[in-house]
Amino acid sequence: MSKIINTGMFSGMTREQLLAALEKAQQAYIELSTGNRGVSFSYSQGDVTRSVTYQQASIADLMALIQMLQSALGVGRRRPIRFKF
Repeated sequence: MSKIINTGMFSGMTREQLLAALEKAQQAYIELSTGNRGVSFSYSQGDVTRSVTYQQASIADLMALIQMLQSALGVGRRRPIRFKF
């Protein structure tokens, strides 16, 4: 059974859900950064033309989300440096 996060904005999510969300956010960041993520699409079918537009997330928003997810998962945290004499 996976541990459920009980604090912060990701409260109620399991570690696996957070990892999946992190993977999606990182993939979206890569696609947006490389220009592979479309925002507006249109197509014609017979005499009808349809279009759909998605709201584009900014790179800064995605980076902030990635950092929050990493923090919730404890990824990238460094242990304090302690010197022993």
